Amino acid sequence: MRTRARISLRQLIFCVGCFAGFMLLTVFLFTYRRDERVFENVVTKLFREEMSANTLNMHYTIAYPDNFGIHDYTAVLPCYSGERRLRSQAETENLAATLNGLDKEELSEENQYTLELLLETLNLSLEKSKYAYFEEPLSPSSGMQSQLPILLAEYSFRTKRDVEDYLNLLDQTDEYFQSLLVFEQEKAEAGLLMSATSLKKVIEQCDTILDKQSLEDESHFLQSTFRERLAALVNQGLLTKDEAMRYVSQNNRLLRTVMRPAYEALADGLCLLEDDSIPLAGLAGHQNGAAYYSLLLASETGSDRPVSEIMDLLLEQLSSEFEQIKELLTQNPALLTLDYEKGIEQAFPYRSAVQMLADLQEQMRDDFPPFAAYAQTAAQIGIQEISGQTIPDVAVKSVSESLQEYCAPAFFLTPPIDDTSSNVIYINEKNSPSGLNLYTTLAHEGYPGHLYQSVFYNRLLDNSAAAQARQLLWYGGYLEGWALYVEFISFDYASNLFLEREEPLLAAAVQLERHNRSLQLCLYSLLDIMIHYENASVKQVAKILDSLGLNGDSANIIFEYIAEEPANYPKYYLGYLEILELRKLAQELWQDDYNDYDFHSFFLECGPSGFTQLRKKLMETISPDNTTLSTKISDALERIR
Repeated sequence: MRTRARISLRQLIFCVGCFAGFMLLTVFLFTYRRDERVFENVVTKLFREEMSANTLNMHYTIAYPDNFGIHDYTAVLPCYSGERRLRSQAETENLAATLNGLDKEELSEENQYTLELLLETLNLSLEKSKYAYFEEPLSPSSGMQSQLPILLAEYSFRTKRDVEDYLNLLDQTDEYFQSLLVFEQEKAEAGLLMSATSLKKVIEQCDTILDKQSLEDESHFLQSTFRERLAALVNQGLLTKDEAMRYVSQNNRLLRTVMRPAYEALADGLCLLEDDSIPLAGLAGHQNGAAYYSLLLASETGSDRPVSEIMDLLLEQLSSEFEQIKELLTQNPALLTLDYEKGIEQAFPYRSAVQMLADLQEQMRDDFPPFAAYAQTAAQIGIQEISGQTIPDVAVKSVSESLQEYCAPAFFLTPPIDDTSSNVIYINEKNSPSGLNLYTTLAHEGYPGHLYQSVFYNRLLDNSAAAQARQLLWYGGYLEGWALYVEFISFDYASNLFLEREEPLLAAAVQLERHNRSLQLCLYSLLDIMIHYENASVKQVAKILDSLGLNGDSANIIFEYIAEEPANYPKYYLGYLEILELRKLAQELWQDDYNDYDFHSFFLECGPSGFTQLRKKLMETISPDNTTLSTKISDALERIR
């Protein structure tokens, strides 16, 4: 046995050095945790304040506020005022200054990523605030006059408090619409009132959405859906029948005496602003309009590319779609005489939405990660077990007849982050979607589209500050780009269905439909830039569309929609192209290791983000074996924390 040697002076000095190093490490960890704590405290406070300030938004973001530290709040529908706008801008500046003061390197990887996203959003918000009156909350296609009734109709009742919050919000609609009228009056004074054509549409909507006769008959959808939601609470024993009857009476009274008069007052106020001399034009028709549009484009799409580069990307894709259509027609000349209705639509193997959603889930299995790999336990989220995967319930509903004129062909209401078990897809029956059209629509809104993406990401989230902060950020290009990306994949699924039935011509017809749709959306995105960035006129747009065989009436309709909804088409199509570019980068980085499953997993696990951040994050995934020493140290420190 060897005896222990005495510690030499040199060893003693070394040990003291170690101790000094330990003290240094302790100081470092304290500093590291200090900035981490500051960040988490700031964003947690921000989340709670944002949720408490807008009950409608809170209800669609979180199901149970208590779980997020929000115990005492007053139901509020936030109203606009010039003073509040300036105060909000000052608060945004202060928040950005606080976050910029943090040492990014001292934050965890998750918090670093969230910080980048937050700062990007705040900076864009501050830039856009210079052009506040370019915003349009009463757009004919997506304004609050048509969106609010839908949000109220789908306002989930999980508790008695939810019912009371709902009724309190209903009681505030008069103040809310009055504040929007004030904003429109300020826009008019600034010379930025919407066109006479658009204003007439909004006034008509205000006159028809809350039909007086249906309210008297108690047949309005805001009455029928209210009774249905109350009945569910009664069945669960959360309400008595007497309480439910009192709530029904209160709802009817508020709809008749508060909400309907609120719409009437808004319509009357807008009538006083009518100016037939205001033409329908793009943003570039106004001073600084093009500058605002470039900011709006970045904000809506999450793309940091300059407008000129975006145009080049779109033009390249337009050319590619033309070439693929020509190739399909050359290889399948019978497509030129194929009857679409009798061909694809009537021959499509599935008729119901339930069948189509089931097929889409089966088709996507090999290329998309399942919920089961990341979900909480079934007891926690109330999910079903189907084909070995945990999937949420989904209801497909028709848009109420009174809203069909003002709603999109289909839409999905994102579920709260803490209740992903029940989901609703709305189909606008005005367009009578069926066959391939319904199949690809359900792919866009359901699987593997919005429903799948939102539920997948929400089930990844914990209750961390970063996770909460992510809910405050909007990345339309990520969300709508993904839905369009998988919609195009669903055309491949549909084509395969016909190939399995040995109908190659119909399979080719499906591919032709895919490229036609892509071509159309690409063209509309280019027109969006022409109208809002280059101030293109109706005649210029008509000339382009005429070359494609579209008549003047079509040109007017297309110009009108794009002029009223700036950056809407690019939000979808540029988002889609950015995902394709991201996929190309993944293929270059991963080479033989690339597969769609892993790419989709990467994209979904990152969650809604700007494409700059997604590219940077992807660059860090070159190889899981090439973990850098700095990454290992960061991971070790994270475990110590």
